[in-house]
Amino acid sequence: MKRAIVIGATGGTGVAITEELIRRGISTIAFGRSRQKLEQLAVKLGYPDHLLIAVGDAFRSEDIIAASQGADVIFHCANVPYNEMESRLIPLGESVMAAAEHLGLNVVVIDGIYPYGRRQMKEVTEEHPKQPHTRKGKTRLAYEQMLFSTRWSRAQVMIVRLPDYYGPSANQASYLGSTLEAIAKGKMAFFIGNMNVPREYIYLPDAAVMVVELASRETTYGQNWNIPGLGIISGHDIVRLAQKAAGRSKPVMALGRVGLSLIGLGVPVMKEIVEMLYLTEEPLILSRQKYEERIGPVVATSFEEGIALTIKELELQGE
Repeated sequence: MKRAIVIGATGGTGVAITEELIRRGISTIAFGRSRQKLEQLAVKLGYPDHLLIAVGDAFRSEDIIAASQGADVIFHCANVPYNEMESRLIPLGESVMAAAEHLGLNVVVIDGIYPYGRRQMKEVTEEHPKQPHTRKGKTRLAYEQMLFSTRWSRAQVMIVRLPDYYGPSANQASYLGSTLEAIAKGKMAFFIGNMNVPREYIYLPDAAVMVVELASRETTYGQNWNIPGLGIISGHDIVRLAQKAAGRSKPVMALGRVGLSLIGLGVPVMKEIVEMLYLTEEPLILSRQKYEERIGPVVATSFEEGIALTIKELELQGE
């Protein structure tokens, strides 16, 4: 991999991937809709010589083609709001794939665990049946089928699947992102789902290391890859660690079906989370077997360290 383009570079996963590429000295094009946000990212990274910014619309394959000259890998980190997933996710992916097909590029697609549906294994491998029972899960499965379609003969694609994540760049796309941000700012926070049930989370900088490592190897394309976290942790323990790091202990309220539905009357994206709450009650745990056998040990920052680093960075951002 000599040059990469990150689509959606200013989003939660996009920032982490861009930072890891820059850290490795890889020439990187940060692509997004907002020049202001792209400039802010460049400032954060110290304006390295091997970072370029490109403003464009990811729904326009011609914009991606124009920005991708000289690249050999596309990291597709862009996403759509929950309440627009059914209508806009696949057109977004088709735009990225059309650009990659035109240029003959490798594509790394960042995705989640929704297509698996309910857990049928203690630890979910990449061979776990994909039997989604939710609208979003079915949309994500159709998205995977589009990505691996025979329509694309020149573009090589892999899908990397992350559990819920946290980190300094995590935003509203992450269940935990808004919780930690509120704690860092000393505000009352909401926690989505059951706080008693331990769930899997991954620290975004760790995920970025593993994703870029996969992208650097030609033998990894044409496949799904699970990107597992350190392990499981309850919401109560997350809040305890976050409040310890912040030195603050404002109330944290758990949001279940009723609370999310009520908030959803004014914020449509929150209402859309309701059908995914099964993941907070019957959590999936991703198997690390394939990654460790073919690539090496997973990268796993402890929850105490990762949450403390996240809170510290969020506090600095709020100043």
